[in-house]
Amino acid sequence: MKEFILEARDIHFVYSDGTIALRGATMAIEKGRKVAVLGSNGAGKTTIFLHFNGILRPGRGRVLFAGREVRYDHSSLMHLRKNVGIVFQDPDTQLFSASVVQEISFGPLNLGLPEKEVARRVENAMEATEIADLRDRPTHLLSYGQKKRVCLAGVLAMEPSVLICDEPTAGLDPVHAAQVMELFDRINRQGTTVIMATHDVDLAYSWADYVFVMNRGTVVGEGLPGEVFCDGQLLQQSDLTRPWLVEIHEQLSRRGWLPDGLPLPRTKEQLFDYIQRASGSGKPALVHLFPRGKMHPECASCNVGRK
Repeated sequence: MKEFILEARDIHFVYSDGTIALRGATMAIEKGRKVAVLGSNGAGKTTIFLHFNGILRPGRGRVLFAGREVRYDHSSLMHLRKNVGIVFQDPDTQLFSASVVQEISFGPLNLGLPEKEVARRVENAMEATEIADLRDRPTHLLSYGQKKRVCLAGVLAMEPSVLICDEPTAGLDPVHAAQVMELFDRINRQGTTVIMATHDVDLAYSWADYVFVMNRGTVVGEGLPGEVFCDGQLLQQSDLTRPWLVEIHEQLSRRGWLPDGLPLPRTKEQLFDYIQRASGSGKPALVHLFPRGKMHPECASCNVGRK
């Protein structure tokens, strides 16, 4: 039986300026999963995250944490935010302490933890996010990517059971983006449920265990990555494209270059393995894309198509 750590049940929410953000959104997050939430700007992703953390209260509907309906008194909200940490897309909305170590210490100190325990959590969080060398730096002098990692460290220092991140790789260079995703994998293996909003369909497809799609304030689709990203109608109505792995796999299968019945590849390494096995000779099957001796003009440095 599935165990849900967070649930939004028929949530409706309107901002003070009259903007209707959620229109009966329902979402159940299974404990221990890696979850991606997709949707265009204004779909409601950030708003539903703010409900999960108790920052916003639904106009109608219910939010549940670990099977119990969220209450909005001070004690209940403190308990919820200790367990459900959120990292916002813009780090400048989250940083307010003078230095990095002060910023990361703030949450654990507010829990009333002993000084040694706070120090342990801060050191672990800085090590996990690879920012130990920034510990005494003023937060306002950090780069955008450094600020994002400090915000993440501040949430990790709370040791939450659920980590919610809004566009965590936006604005990061490829190396640091990959490091952040590796960190998410690591803490998920330790038991933390990780929820991520992203516009990157390739990232969501390869990384997530489960995918939700939002559009105009409600959840319009959900399922395993292979199910969601093969639903052309769902993708079209949500202004999403198919991941390149799904697209290439379909094209290769349609042209007969891959055997029928192979499961969708989740990584490029898995796709390359399919191609190599299909060739039967150890040479890339994609050599058939080009006549022998001819090469694509952009591939002059590779071996594709060479005699």
